[in-house]
Amino acid sequence: MVQQRAERVEGGESQSTNLVSIIVPCYNEEKSILWLLEALLRQSFPRDKLEVIVADGMSTDGTRRQIELFHQNHPDLHLRVVDNPKRTIPAALNTAIRHANGEFVLRLDAHSIPAEDYVERCVRALQEGLGDNVGGVWEIRPGAQTWQARAIALAASHPLGVGDAHYRYATRPGSVDTVPYGAFLRTTLERLGGFNEHLLTNEDYELNARLRQSGGRVWFDPRIRCAYLARATFIELARQYWRYGYWKARMLRRYPRTLRWRQVLPPLFILSLLILALSVWFLPLARALFVLELSAYGLALLATGLVLSIEKKDLRMILGVPLAIATMHGSWGSAFLWSLLKR
Repeated sequence: MVQQRAERVEGGESQSTNLVSIIVPCYNEEKSILWLLEALLRQSFPRDKLEVIVADGMSTDGTRRQIELFHQNHPDLHLRVVDNPKRTIPAALNTAIRHANGEFVLRLDAHSIPAEDYVERCVRALQEGLGDNVGGVWEIRPGAQTWQARAIALAASHPLGVGDAHYRYATRPGSVDTVPYGAFLRTTLERLGGFNEHLLTNEDYELNARLRQSGGRVWFDPRIRCAYLARATFIELARQYWRYGYWKARMLRRYPRTLRWRQVLPPLFILSLLILALSVWFLPLARALFVLELSAYGLALLATGLVLSIEKKDLRMILGVPLAIATMHGSWGSAFLWSLLKR
């Protein structure tokens, strides 16, 4: 957990006034880290009021070399790398916070590309007191120039794929359960004790649950925009959503009231299919119900794929989007159930 400090890690006097610390968990991101750093270089916020702290999980690829070369070419951007030997996201975030000097702390990922006014709008919203954590729209972009990556990006932006996760497509500002990444006053993070390092995923949602329980507010502003590079293959997508579902179940044990319908539908769907599949041997009606449920789900997916294929003028999306959504639902729901069974 983050400990409150009377002095900064560097050993000098506090330099927090109006300074913004951007913290980035990172591990083996040589293909995407430069996109983030270049986006930060283009920010409308004064560069001399920015510091970027990358908490690296001891990357084994060329990530650190890429960061070093970037810093050599752009020494006016205050950028440094700190070690994260635990190699988990919450540990990386807490480590970066401990090394941060800013009054404002903005969390970003190595796969993210913030809009040019991202930092400016986040800081303004915090200064105006709109929320204790503020964020905006997550624009999902393909992680590669392939039909699979394109289908995954479309699926991850569609309500059928992500339910009522407003930060993926909403257009109106207001209070929400969570926002991607998040921008905070440093004092808020210290008061909450930082990110929960017992959760390897869903650490941001869990932090927002604690924030809301303590009377704080999470604020969504659609003018705050940040692109995110989605997974490039169905295998990578399945692994990602398995991790999401597994750790969501762990988090919900502590905060059951945070459960939302979009989170419970995938595991219920998987569970119903398993029960019906096992029941066909002694309940004749079970076979018909199994076929009916699976057919209705398949038709809904195909209809979504057809609409998006027409909209995007890409016939491959007729099957690509349904496969991506089914992968998301199946992996998330199965992992959720598995996590409950392990408990």
